[in-house]
Amino acid sequence: MDITPNQKPFVIPIFIPHAGCPHRCVFCDQTRTTSHCEELPGAVQLDETITRFLGYRKDATRHTEISFYGGNFLGLPTATIYFLLEFATRYVCDGRVQGIRFSTRPDTITTQRLKLLTKFPITTIELGVQSMNNQVLRASRRGHTVQDIHHAVTLLKRASYRLGIQMMVGLPGDTTELAMATGEQIAALGPDFVRIYPTLVLQGSRLADWYHNGRYRPMDLEDAVALVKKLYALFVRKQIKVVRMGLQATDGLDTGEDLVAGPFHPAFGELVHSALWLEAITTEVHNLSLRNHNLTIGLNPRLVSRVKGNNNKNLKILSKDFSLTQIKFSTDSRLSLDVIQLNGQPCRFL
Repeated sequence: MDITPNQKPFVIPIFIPHAGCPHRCVFCDQTRTTSHCEELPGAVQLDETITRFLGYRKDATRHTEISFYGGNFLGLPTATIYFLLEFATRYVCDGRVQGIRFSTRPDTITTQRLKLLTKFPITTIELGVQSMNNQVLRASRRGHTVQDIHHAVTLLKRASYRLGIQMMVGLPGDTTELAMATGEQIAALGPDFVRIYPTLVLQGSRLADWYHNGRYRPMDLEDAVALVKKLYALFVRKQIKVVRMGLQATDGLDTGEDLVAGPFHPAFGELVHSALWLEAITTEVHNLSLRNHNLTIGLNPRLVSRVKGNNNKNLKILSKDFSLTQIKFSTDSRLSLDVIQLNGQPCRFL
């Protein structure tokens, strides 16, 4: 099965926290990350979750996938893999769902493991790559190598699955330069989409111990946004879709109960988009010589919050840097989401 490149599927998430993982990476406390106990869902729970999410779907014709997240799917026992896939396949067979997807580690992608999948309607496989630098992988205790990543991608492309890659920034031993090199190497692998996660220090993780004894220092929010902004631009230039930036918010992260330190923001992706819009607008305002002028920004109403920035940060910076006398907005839902108008002149997002 396949979906068109621009089609965003409706995803039904089934969490299998830490299941199938041979060990824990330094950043991982998977129970807290997913706000679920470390227990595989049974038939009753699976049916309840899938049925509930199908009820949230507004368009019954929208491409829908059941997704197994939070663990190392192909590291599960064979009987468990079969149970989960056979259960999910029932919904594909009755037409309510169009496919199944899961995330797994690169070192679990083998010819033997992929043979287990051939009779199931798998559409998408995501690899938890995290870094393309072996020193960073070792420092993070990932347990796999860059060679494992290349081997996994080769096998998945040969099998024609839709490929997603997850990367992290701010890992132990990582730098801005190494993260950008990871971005370049991931882009060269040709995935269909990527996710970018800043490293957070979670309660119960080895990284929390390292943070408390001074062995690890997380990125601050501003630096994380600046780096992910560069990575986002890199992937867009390579025509690779970025489907998420920042960890999914949970009650424990929002309240700080599960978060020790690190660049968490419930709308991290919005901060990145706002930073990109500020960069684009700053360049055009300078090119158009609009200093000491009024500025009218024409845009799709869906872009207003991103262009303004968090707490109107972008407007404050523009007003100060260019001595703008006034900034006004003119909204038009017919306008594109990647172009705005500055005093009638087009300004592109990237």
